[in-house]
Amino acid sequence: MSTIKAFFYTILISMTPIIELRGAIPIGIANDLNIALCFVAAVIGNMIPVPFIIIFIRKFVCFLKRKSKFLQKIALKIENKARLKAKIIYKYEALGLFILVAIPLPGTGAWTGALVAGMLDMRLKTAFPSILMGVITAGVIMTALSYGIFAL
Repeated sequence: MSTIKAFFYTILISMTPIIELRGAIPIGIANDLNIALCFVAAVIGNMIPVPFIIIFIRKFVCFLKRKSKFLQKIALKIENKARLKAKIIYKYEALGLFILVAIPLPGTGAWTGALVAGMLDMRLKTAFPSILMGVITAGVIMTALSYGIFAL
């Protein structure tokens, strides 16, 4: 795969929920993307959906609630996930949001951080920098782990 294709492929993978940067970095490495390009592509891709989630998640959940019973269940799952993750945000605010995003474990990341920030009505100018710093931190951790594993 060419470097340009691998770069954009890494961006696209990093944009997806659940996989995010944690999956994009190892895939970028497997596609022979160099460390700097892989890291940059993963961070860019992971951050693209963040402002849209923060701005529109509450409206989206309200929209789902007004539709069928099935969509109402999905809306309740989204609200419950945000509520569970919101405890750390209530206690530490922007630092809590950073911590939630920076830990590269399942159930954390930019999508979850943006979801929680949006559901808590955090302003974009407060939430975005915390999420960005968390994504960069998670990216450093994942890059170090991935390159270490691939080096073995």
